[in-house]
Amino acid sequence: MKVLPSAIAAYAQTVRQLGSAQPGGETAGSAFATLLRREAGAAVDALRAGEQAALDGLAGRAGVQDVVAAVSQAELGLQKVTAVRDRVIAAYQEILRMPI
Repeated sequence: MKVLPSAIAAYAQTVRQLGSAQPGGETAGSAFATLLRREAGAAVDALRAGEQAALDGLAGRAGVQDVVAAVSQAELGLQKVTAVRDRVIAAYQEILRMPI
């Protein structure tokens, strides 16, 4: 199954990107925002590729294995975006519960 190694590679790439942030260049906030923007763009691209692969599969231009791989990548991207969204909401709610 190709999804698991791809997920591991994506997480490893994210860790490398976070570790390679230059202290003198960007601030931590802007580096994090850039990382989030890049990952969101990658998730959107994966969703588009999954949709296109599904359409190509219906038209007979793509094999079943290609369609399944593209849709799995799209699903992984959607799960990643959903997990980040849930964490952001949880952090926001935690901040709201803080005493003043």
